[in-house]
Amino acid sequence: MPAPVPPLPSPTPTAVKDTPPEQAVSGPGHRLRLMLLMAGSCLPILGAVLIAPVLPQMQSHFADVPGVDALVPMALTIPALSLALLAPFAGVIADRLGRKRLLVVSTVLYAILGTAPLWLDSLGAIVASRALVGVAEAAIMTCSTTLIGDYYSGRQRDRYLAMQTMCASISATAFFVLGGAAGSAGWRAPFWAYAVSLLLAPAMAAFLPRPRPADHADEPSPTASEPMAKRPFPWRPLAGTCALTLLGAILFYTVQVEMAFLLNDMGVSNPGVIGLATAGSSAAVVIGAVVFAKAGRSPQAWMPTAFGLSALGFAVIWLAPNPVVLTAGAVINCLGSGIMLPSLLTLAMSKLHYADRGRGTGLWTGFFFLGQFICPLVVLALASAVGTLANALGVLALAGAVATAALGLAARRHRTAIPEPMQQTAG
Repeated sequence: MPAPVPPLPSPTPTAVKDTPPEQAVSGPGHRLRLMLLMAGSCLPILGAVLIAPVLPQMQSHFADVPGVDALVPMALTIPALSLALLAPFAGVIADRLGRKRLLVVSTVLYAILGTAPLWLDSLGAIVASRALVGVAEAAIMTCSTTLIGDYYSGRQRDRYLAMQTMCASISATAFFVLGGAAGSAGWRAPFWAYAVSLLLAPAMAAFLPRPRPADHADEPSPTASEPMAKRPFPWRPLAGTCALTLLGAILFYTVQVEMAFLLNDMGVSNPGVIGLATAGSSAAVVIGAVVFAKAGRSPQAWMPTAFGLSALGFAVIWLAPNPVVLTAGAVINCLGSGIMLPSLLTLAMSKLHYADRGRGTGLWTGFFFLGQFICPLVVLALASAVGTLANALGVLALAGAVATAALGLAARRHRTAIPEPMQQTAG
C-alpha cells in the first residue's frame, strides 16, 4: 500500500488535503448513481463528435449560404468554445443553486437545444442553437464532475474520475460510429440522438441524492472567525493546475485532431486504415486511465510520467520514417494522456472544499475545453512557423519535455519535504 500523501503546505488554516480520507460507498444505489453520472459526463462528448461525419452533407445542403465553408465547421466546434467560456460560471451557479438541480435542468435543455436543427432551416440559427448546446454542456459537465467529488472520497474518488476519462474516450468512438450510421438517413438524423437526455433527466432527479455540506465533515472547516461565505476561494493553488491543464489539453487533442493529416502526409489515404490507427490511439487513452486508477499513486507522482510519455510520443511522431512508427508514437502519446487527464482533475479536486467545488471544477473544465478549442489553432501557427505539421509536433515534444522536467523537480521537492516535520519532532 502506498504511503499517504501529506497535505500541500499553505499559509492558511483551511488548506485541503491532497488525498482526502476515503469513506467507501457501495450498494445498488451507488451503482445506479455512478452510471447516471458517467452518462451525464458523456453527453458533451456526444455533442463534440456526433455530427462530424455529416458535415459534408450539411455543407452541400447549405451550399448557397454565404460563408458556408466557415459556418458548417463552426457548428461542430462552437459548443466546445461555449463550454470553455461558460463552465466557470456554471460552477458558480452550481455552488449557489445546487449541483443536482442545475444538472437536471441542463440535461432537459440539452435535449431541446440539441434537437433544434431537426426543424431549423437557417444555417445561422443552427449555429446559434449549437452555441446554446455548449451552454447546457458546460453545466452538465461541471455538475457531473462536481457530484463525483461530492459523493466519493479518497482513492474511490480518484478511480471514478479516471473512469470518467475512460467512458469519455470509449463514447467518443461509439458516437462517431453512431453519427456515421445515422447520417445515411440524412444530415439531420444524428441530431435525434440528443433526445436521449430526456430519459436521463428524470432518472437523475429521482435517484441522485442531493449532496449536503454535513456529508463532508472530513474536509477542513472554516474557523468561527472565517464564515463559509467569506472564506477566500483557492485561486493561487488552483491557478497552476489550470495552466497545466490548458497545456495538457493541447497535448492530448493534437493527436486526436491531426492524426489523419499526419498519415495523409505519409501517403496513407485509406479511411479504414486511418480509422484503425485512430482507434488504436484512443484505446491507449483508456489503458492509461486504467493504469492511473489501479496503481494507487498520487497525482503529483504521476504527472512527470504522464507528460513524459506525451512528449516521447510526439518525438516519435516527429521522427517517424513510416506510418507504423507514427502510429506507435500516437499510442505512446495517448497512453500518457490517459494518465494525465485524471491526474490533473484529481489534483484540482484535492484543492477544493465542498463549498468551492462547483466553481473550482467549472474553472478546471473551462481551461480543459479551451485547450481543446485552441489546439488546432496552436498547431496551425506552429506548422506555419516551422514549415511542416511533423515539425510542429516536434515543438510540442520540446514543450512537453520542459513540463516533464519542471514537474519532476516539483515532485522531488514534494517527496523530500515529507520527512522534515518527522525529523524535527524526533529531535
